[in-house]
Amino acid sequence: MPLIEVNVIKDVFSPAQKREIITRLTAAMVEVEGENMRPVTWCVIREVASGDWGIAGNPLTTADVHALAAGAGV
Repeated sequence: MPLIEVNVIKDVFSPAQKREIITRLTAAMVEVEGENMRPVTWCVIREVASGDWGIAGNPLTTADVHALAAGAGV
């Protein structure tokens, strides 16, 4: 039984986006393993507090992720 875990920074994704992540990742797993796996495929989205996620020794905030999504550097 597959368990897909996704970690994101809190308040980056809307509830609708998180539902879409779950739907699409489940569909990707079913594509690989077959439709019979859909009912037993779990997907969990965990939110990490802004600033509690680091890249290259630097904390990453919700604002940083929104800036990256908009095409700006951090």
